[in-house]
Amino acid sequence: MDKKTLFEVRNIDFSYGENKALDNLFLTVEPGKFYGIVGPNGCGKTTFLDLLVRNKTPQSGTIEYLGRRIEGYTRRRLAREISLVPQDFYINFPFTVREIVLMGRHPYITRFASPSAEDLDIVDGVMRKMGIDKFRDKYITELSGGEKQRVIFARAMAQDTPVLILDEATSNMDIEYTLNSLDIMAYGVEFKKQTVIAALHNLNLAAAYCDELIFMKSGRIVSKGSTDEVLNEQNIKDVFEVDSKIYFDQYSNSKQVIFKRRRQSERKDN
Repeated sequence: MDKKTLFEVRNIDFSYGENKALDNLFLTVEPGKFYGIVGPNGCGKTTFLDLLVRNKTPQSGTIEYLGRRIEGYTRRRLAREISLVPQDFYINFPFTVREIVLMGRHPYITRFASPSAEDLDIVDGVMRKMGIDKFRDKYITELSGGEKQRVIFARAMAQDTPVLILDEATSNMDIEYTLNSLDIMAYGVEFKKQTVIAALHNLNLAAAYCDELIFMKSGRIVSKGSTDEVLNEQNIKDVFEVDSKIYFDQYSNSKQVIFKRRRQSERKDN
């Protein structure tokens, strides 16, 4: 493996019973880029991300991280390398917001030891960045869905890892906090050489933030490359089965995708 390779994914298969979620997946991920994974519901995005953080084990094939099989890392070591913001987070035990964010520092705290001053400073800093310091002492069970998602985002940031995995991580947030969160991620990629791999539903956000896009359908990678190259009408048609138009928008300084209502098209055709 080249020293510039972060993840090397080869021949990955994964099934839920008879339902094949991933089918002979190959992928190379380089460090220091913002990757977006896009595709319809059920195409395998979440399963693939779960494999990258070792929440699941591939049924065939291999995943290497920095030239080493991912199963060769201890859980603690891997948690210092890769953090995850999951799509769904459920907890019914009344931890405070600060306690939840502090969980991101656990890979650095030895057993039975207390958090250091540095740990607490990192936690307080990411809470301010995510705009959740004002309810630091509230219980997680008292928060709205969007507020909880920001807390889990902050927990991943507190892990201070070179790789961040986002699984529809902004789906419950309003637009202000979605943009703030993605801006923080993009800053980390540009100035801290972090790598972000994000499953996204919003193609326009993907176009605005991602260096490269990975189109998935039916457990396979249909297209991968720079956003400028692979974000086109044909790939959207092939993957999502909808017609679109793509143009460069000066205001957002990125490509943008627009769609026509199907009912409008049907009325005009008739």
